[in-house]
Amino acid sequence: MQTELSSTLGVEHAVFGFTPFPAVAAAISRAGGFGVLGAVRYAAADDLARDLDWMQEHTGGLPYGLDVVMPAKKVEGVTEADIEAMIPEEHRAFVERTLDKHGVPPLPEGAAPGWRITGWMEQVARSQLDVAFDYPIKLLANALGSPPGDIVQRAHEHGILVAALAGSPRHARHHQEAGIDIIVAQGYEAGGHTGEIATMVLTPEVVRAVDPLPVLAAGGIGTGEQIAAGLALGAQGVWLGSVWLTTEEAELHSPRLTRKLLAAGPGDTVRSRALTGKPARQLRTEWTDAWDDPAGPGPLPMPLQGLLVADALSRIQKYETEPLLGTPVGQIVGQMNTTRSVQAVFDDLTRGFERAIDRINRIAGRA
Repeated sequence: MQTELSSTLGVEHAVFGFTPFPAVAAAISRAGGFGVLGAVRYAAADDLARDLDWMQEHTGGLPYGLDVVMPAKKVEGVTEADIEAMIPEEHRAFVERTLDKHGVPPLPEGAAPGWRITGWMEQVARSQLDVAFDYPIKLLANALGSPPGDIVQRAHEHGILVAALAGSPRHARHHQEAGIDIIVAQGYEAGGHTGEIATMVLTPEVVRAVDPLPVLAAGGIGTGEQIAAGLALGAQGVWLGSVWLTTEEAELHSPRLTRKLLAAGPGDTVRSRALTGKPARQLRTEWTDAWDDPAGPGPLPMPLQGLLVADALSRIQKYETEPLLGTPVGQIVGQMNTTRSVQAVFDDLTRGFERAIDRINRIAGRA
């Protein structure tokens, strides 16, 4: 599964694997793909440095990248406390009523808070990059579109390619104008923040819009046959995220959540603003249903919603409150029905890719 882009980056397969787990990212690189570690959960730069040290020790010199969350523009002088003060009391009360309905206890006194909006604030991402640029990362991806221009310049000065996610050809052209090197065309089927255009439609449109920039197809991809389809549409690789959640190396730390993922079908996800305030595909749960119910107050805009629900989600995860327990995941979850190693996933991907190519060759009369 090699393309010009994978050859440029020195990887065997044009499979780019995004994950928040260092063990998964390293295993992806060792299996011949390109592991991309998500940085949003690292509020402390020292924690990121620790895990990048670990990546260095466990990738054997193979290339890997980092994914950050940086807005192209920022509002000066706004602190987390300022944002928190904007949250209406009605919404805080709704959170507590929903948790009380399902008997979710408070966190123990003195327990460390869970993920908060700080991971989405530009100053945190900049501190992450101050650390990351000291490591031999080969790719910097940004989940909120084009990063600020000075970050693109710094990356290029370090010989690092920059990728940005796009949900429409218009977004993709904007990234091209901003000096981005690789466009990730993320379709409607994808887990996490995603737009409204399906991968099969979006990929060729983005390929045409930004030619000759390389494009990665993303959204609903988790088999070798789907990788072949993405390359046939003009992509130079694929960007996979959801499929790694049920691998043996993943660190979900929630047996109940893993079971829910393994049991879910492709119709068991929903594109909801319940998590961050922006539409994000995730497992449908009683938590997402509550926020999407017209009788409720409805989600707040980003970043208010993410800050509002952060501690509640920590409580749900800690106590594994099954009706409310969810995670961002794409529609490919319907094919994630066994726990496998990352290497086993790659073995299945390559076999499926070979089957697809053989099938096309037979149809074309080349076999």
